[in-house]
Amino acid sequence: MLTAFKKFFRKNNNGSPFAEIAVDMHSHLLPGLDDGADTIEKSLEMIQVLGDLGYRKLILTPHIMGDFYRNTPTGIREKLALVRTAVKEKGWEMELDCAAEYYLDEWFLGKIKAEEPLLSFGENYVLIETSYINEPFNFKEIIFSLKAAGYMPVLAHPERYTYLYNRLDALEEMHDLGVLFQLNLNSFSGYYSQAAKKVAEKLVDLKLVHFVGSDAHALRHLEILPKAAASSYFKKALALPLRNPQL
Repeated sequence: MLTAFKKFFRKNNNGSPFAEIAVDMHSHLLPGLDDGADTIEKSLEMIQVLGDLGYRKLILTPHIMGDFYRNTPTGIREKLALVRTAVKEKGWEMELDCAAEYYLDEWFLGKIKAEEPLLSFGENYVLIETSYINEPFNFKEIIFSLKAAGYMPVLAHPERYTYLYNRLDALEEMHDLGVLFQLNLNSFSGYYSQAAKKVAEKLVDLKLVHFVGSDAHALRHLEILPKAAASSYFKKALALPLRNPQL
């Protein structure tokens, strides 16, 4: 299945919708840091597939969670250097960079208050996530603190948080606070749930989508992308002024 998948996109990757996106700014490909790739071999497999799809740059964003994935900027950059070397040895033309997906917990707010440098991408964008079930009680405080520190918060996959289902007003309020939204491309295929798919479509209709990402943790996530690309809402999303190509 994977071989056929690669061949399909290799035929004309310059005309693929993923080539239009150009930059995948959310993935878990750095090996051994979180619940994504656990070996550099798996990292390379996924990078090759993303290259076959037409992506030209990948921003690798491992989780940082105070009580679970205690990654640091130094450790993340060290793994990035290893993967860059391996990609160069393969002779692949793929630009690699790193940031992180920060979980909004008390440790994260502590980092901001302590003025610890955060791993950002582009124009000082910081990728953040919350619990899928419970709304953070201090969300506004964190957003205000981030912006005061000069960062631009980007909420990863807002369509997947169950506490936001049927709460369009809450999403609009987040946007009004200055939070940018990043949708997972596989949400357009219904991969996560039909509810997540509906929220993703609604955000596209309201033009509240600023980035799209693969959020790839494993090859199975990349194998679903062609189904997502066949969605009419995938095409609508690409018609928005997405910021991916600017990265």
